[in-house]
Amino acid sequence: MHSLLVVIEALPAILPGIIVTVGNVAISLGLGLLMGMPFAVGQVYGPRRVRRLVALYVWFFRGVPILVLLFLFYGFFISLGLPAEPFVIASVVLGCTSAAYQSQIFRGAIESLPSGQLQAARALGMTDAQGILHIILSQAMRLSIPGWANEFSILLKDSAICFVLGTQDIMARTSFAAARTHEHLALYAAAGLIYLVLTIIVLKLLRRLENSLSVPGYTTGIA
Repeated sequence: MHSLLVVIEALPAILPGIIVTVGNVAISLGLGLLMGMPFAVGQVYGPRRVRRLVALYVWFFRGVPILVLLFLFYGFFISLGLPAEPFVIASVVLGCTSAAYQSQIFRGAIESLPSGQLQAARALGMTDAQGILHIILSQAMRLSIPGWANEFSILLKDSAICFVLGTQDIMARTSFAAARTHEHLALYAAAGLIYLVLTIIVLKLLRRLENSLSVPGYTTGIA
């Protein structure tokens, strides 16, 4: 009973962290999308040099732990004399990492499409850029929704480690409350429940989006 009361009393201090967490994940997803889509196109349609550069980028950001990247970017910002704002650094790191994963999601979606579509676009008088933009990517985006939903779940969990830089997110606020009250188990369990609820809500929204864009013959599925 005491633990429950501590959690209830701590919630007003923890819940504002949801805004920071959701903002961090949203910016990271957006940055990952803006970078990941061109990377995917480069890997599928680009020259060998571009494919190798993208593969190197993907290899680096998929191979280095998030915690290490956070400290690397923090030091990089400091060395360049840039403001070492924890939220900005966390968003950049998660966004760059997400770009590596999203590029592979989109690449898989592009490669799953019938191979003759770009040739058909050329036959209609489109340039390669127009065919990729209006025909290939429009289909790849729809097919990538389930993978994008999984990427959101991964980013949301990865964002919890960003509190080491001082971001005032859910995890940081929970850690402060736990250090003050010594009710670590109850408070971290409450934080886990908040993350779980956020995941369920967003996955439900993405499921609705997928259903609204579904086309017979291209069924996928978000759990």
